[in-house]
Amino acid sequence: MAKVYFYYAAMNAGKSTVLLQSSYNYRERGLRTLLFTPAIDTRYGTGRIESRIGLRSGAISVGAGDNLLNRIRQEHAAAAVACVLVDEVQFLSPEQVWQLSDVADGLDIPVLCYGLRTDFQGKLFPGSATLLGIADDLTELKTICHCGRKATMNLRVDARGRGVREGAQVEIGGNDRYVAMCRRHFKSALAGEPVPQPAAPAPGHSASPFPPQG
Repeated sequence: MAKVYFYYAAMNAGKSTVLLQSSYNYRERGLRTLLFTPAIDTRYGTGRIESRIGLRSGAISVGAGDNLLNRIRQEHAAAAVACVLVDEVQFLSPEQVWQLSDVADGLDIPVLCYGLRTDFQGKLFPGSATLLGIADDLTELKTICHCGRKATMNLRVDARGRGVREGAQVEIGGNDRYVAMCRRHFKSALAGEPVPQPAAPAPGHSASPFPPQG
C-alpha cells in the first residue's frame, strides 16, 4: 500500500533539494514522477521548483480550487505515475491534502510532501496541520540557527531586518523576509534584539538535470 510522507522543516533546510533529488532518482530508473507546487509561490515563476543550491525543475502549478486527485488520476491514465511530489505543501488547503491521501489509498501511488510546519508566529499552516494528522510517515529535515542549535522557527523580518509580530499568515519571500531560528532566538528577535542575516550564497550554481513538466 502506498503511503503519504510529510517532510517538514524550517526555512532553508533543503526541502526542495531533497524533493528534486528524490524525483531524479525515480526518473533515472525510467519511472515517471509528477511534481506539484502551489500557484501562490511565484518566487521563481509560476510552476517552478528551485533549490538554494541551484537545482530546478518545472512543475504543475496548483491553484486554490484545483482537485489534485482528478489531475493525478488523468495523468496516471495517460502514462503510469510512479510517485507524486509536492513542494511548499503548507500552502495547500486541507481538502487538497485529503485528495493526496486518496491518491495513495485509491491509486496506490506514493505521495511525498515537503513544506513548513509553522508560520512566522509559530502557528501551524492548515495544510501542514492536516498532514501532521493523516500522513503515514513524518520526517523532520533539520537546519541550524546562527547560534548552532536546531532551527525550528521561521522569523519574518521587515526592511530594517527586525522581527515582525503581526501580518497575514502567507507572505511569499526568501532570505530577504525570513530567517530560520531556534525558539530562544526567535523570541529574542521578537523582543527587539538584532537579527543576524544569513550570508549570501556562493556564485556559480550548477545547471539543472531536471526537464520541464507540463
